[in-house]
Amino acid sequence: MLTSSKVAGAVARMGVKPAMTARIPSSIMRSAAAQPVGGRNALLLNQARNAFAPAIRAPIQSRGVVAETAVAAILAAGKMQGAGLATIGLAGAGVGIGTVFGALINGTARNPALRSQLFQYAILGFAFAEATGLFALMVAFLLLFAY
Repeated sequence: MLTSSKVAGAVARMGVKPAMTARIPSSIMRSAAAQPVGGRNALLLNQARNAFAPAIRAPIQSRGVVAETAVAAILAAGKMQGAGLATIGLAGAGVGIGTVFGALINGTARNPALRSQLFQYAILGFAFAEATGLFALMVAFLLLFAY
């Protein structure tokens, strides 16, 4: 038991050579020089974390949203969440349009003589339902690009 702890301590003090010595500079990291890649006195845990860092960081950087400060990151996240919630109105518009034309088909089936008048009402209902969807889409775009 004592020898295994001594060996583990020696391995942790010596460190393991990292597989990737050069880092890709990005705006997420402070600087490549400020964060050591792992030297002779680095812990194994830190080197294991550094070995997987490019694989973890790649999906984050490919999204195109890079915030330099925590306040900017919170603001960007709030914008995206608000725009996502605003697009729920588009689903409501789709349900409304489906209901309007379903009622048109039902009314025409019950009384075919009123087909032209029911169609005019259906087009008016379609316009109102579509307008609410466009308002929801406009609010989503305003949240994303105007603020």
